[in-house]
Amino acid sequence: MIKKLWRYTKGYRVRAALATLFVMAEVVLEVYIPYVMKDIINVGIKGNAGVAYILGKGALMLGLALTSLACGALCARCAVPCGPTAATSTSKNLRQGLFFKVQDFSFANTDKFSTASLITRLTTDVTNVQQAYMMGIRTLVRAPMMLICATFMAVKVGPQLSGVFAFAIPILGITIGVLGAAAFPKFQRMLKKYDGMNARVQENLTAIRTVKAFVRSDYESERFCGASSDVRRAQVAAERIIVLNGPIAQLVLYSCMIATCWIGGGAIIAGTMQEGDLMSFISYIAQVLSSIMMIMMIFINLVLSKASATRITEVLDEKIDITDEKANKELKVSEGSIEFENVSFSYSRDPNNLTLKN
Repeated sequence: MIKKLWRYTKGYRVRAALATLFVMAEVVLEVYIPYVMKDIINVGIKGNAGVAYILGKGALMLGLALTSLACGALCARCAVPCGPTAATSTSKNLRQGLFFKVQDFSFANTDKFSTASLITRLTTDVTNVQQAYMMGIRTLVRAPMMLICATFMAVKVGPQLSGVFAFAIPILGITIGVLGAAAFPKFQRMLKKYDGMNARVQENLTAIRTVKAFVRSDYESERFCGASSDVRRAQVAAERIIVLNGPIAQLVLYSCMIATCWIGGGAIIAGTMQEGDLMSFISYIAQVLSSIMMIMMIFINLVLSKASATRITEVLDEKIDITDEKANKELKVSEGSIEFENVSFSYSRDPNNLTLKN
């Protein structure tokens, strides 16, 4: 599925690569800032290195922060959906490919999906994939890299405190996997409800004169309200599972903070750890767990985009029902008349359900 959709990124992969490089630079700079803060506390304040040392390190932190901000802005410029950026341009290519595919559909192909479903796949589903691609360029690069770099620096600064990660990371990883498996089929059902709602809209727009002529406006309004309510219930059912991400992540985050302060405070009293190391380690804990929380936050979009990508791939993989492969290209007609003799036809290719017979 990813391989099939990847070809629609052609022409805009350089922007995606630049966005990835900028976000990697942003992460490296952001991770280095707490390490500089450690030197300010341990050497500048506690070690009495002087005001000049503190100002110098402070200027370095400011420079790192501003450079990291610039890298984040450049990454956003290459990735976010505004202007000729990677995500927007890829969705343009994908919509164009879907549209050209649908243009070759026969009535049987169209009836297999329904017009309303095809509209949803060309609009809502492509938008979901676009958002996932944008977040993949940015957050799915930033979060794992932040997790790795911050964990390495945390172990380097306070190896005796790094055991808290052995408690936090497995819990959050299991949470992501379990909630994802439970939410994916619910998002699929939600998208099918979107198809039903679009079908109601299509029917009312194409037959609006008939509805008015037979005074059926109230009835059609009730039908549409029922379809939109189905979409709401399906979406609430899916979000009810995914929303558990936040509380679980917050609980793990602050539990690690408390454990770190307890163990680190004892180490400082015992003289085996400095105050700056503890402050730096707490900052790295926040970075590590916030990166996991970022993954959990975009998890909703990834689950939804997986369901949308599956529906898009179904259209792209659909075998065209009527083709000109067996046509006689050398056939020449001397006059413009066509004669049918003993012809039978069915849109569904079912010999027992013929549209035309003999």
